[in-house]
Amino acid sequence: MKQILVTGGTGYIGSHTAVELQNAGFEVIIVDNLSNSSIEVLDGIEEISGIRPVFEQFDLIDKEKVDAFFGKYPNIEAIIHFAAFKAVGESVALPLKYYRNNLVSLVNILDAMDQFNVPGIVFSSSCTVYGQPESLPVTENAPILKANSPYGNSKQISEEIIQDTLVACPKLNAIALRYFNPVGAHPTAIIGELPLGVPQNLVPFITQTAAGLRNQLSIFGSDYDTPDGTAIRDYIHVVDLAKAHVVAVKRLVESKNKKPFEVFNLGTGNGLSVLEVVDAFERVSGQKLNYKIVDRRPGDVEKVYADTTFANEELGWKAESTLDDILASAWKWEKKIRGIE
Repeated sequence: MKQILVTGGTGYIGSHTAVELQNAGFEVIIVDNLSNSSIEVLDGIEEISGIRPVFEQFDLIDKEKVDAFFGKYPNIEAIIHFAAFKAVGESVALPLKYYRNNLVSLVNILDAMDQFNVPGIVFSSSCTVYGQPESLPVTENAPILKANSPYGNSKQISEEIIQDTLVACPKLNAIALRYFNPVGAHPTAIIGELPLGVPQNLVPFITQTAAGLRNQLSIFGSDYDTPDGTAIRDYIHVVDLAKAHVVAVKRLVESKNKKPFEVFNLGTGNGLSVLEVVDAFERVSGQKLNYKIVDRRPGDVEKVYADTTFANEELGWKAESTLDDILASAWKWEKKIRGIE
């Protein structure tokens, strides 16, 4: 059984990916500092998959602990690196927090890969590397424009760090998966998105507002050049996203990658406005949302959605869930954790 390290594995995307990896027969080892997640997530992963992953709690910016970890687990065959801060708005206010965490942790991981002979890494990247694209939908060949936020810039720099490392360490291989907007929850409602504090992303803010935890949903901007004036994004179900990581890991461990550094867009190829998502949630849940249009949020792009042709054809992967599926799963999860019948 091949050992896979999942950094940030008790987080939102990491936990769903750990489930899918274990369902696919991999042995999962999770490292997380629990700065934005809960140890109880391990119970959920075990309940769904029947297997409790190995767990180590420490901060990946601590190089000594990173090296000690790889010394303890010498048989890791690939890494999926999720561990990063990811809120666009917060990154504008706290740029050094984002650069320190997102870049130093990656440098330590890559250094350990070279030292301890771990051949492959799947990097959790983002469509924010494209900035505000010049044309839509976005292909993997789109130019990397100036990032709109320190978060987006940290992803751009991370990809550059990986590529430079691969030149210096030709035994290593990497796949960067550029996510669009992961949303939803596991269909069992055993795990889902549970941000600590005020949500920074649309769907958990919607579900928390519907559940009464938030008084009002703020919609950032209504004067964008879009059909209804609100920003447009490509929303992908987190389980579809998790399954893409399994495909990417298999590609690395089976040496099917065609070049040392590969990039794939992960989305649905369908752009939806904020108001379209709000309307869909109200229809699916039967809940009327209290929302207010407010000023634009620093760092947000106007519209972005994926051309997924390359990922569909090269990986043999495709997002399957509809927006209604996504929002129904998110609401089911929210009701469960809030005890709503």
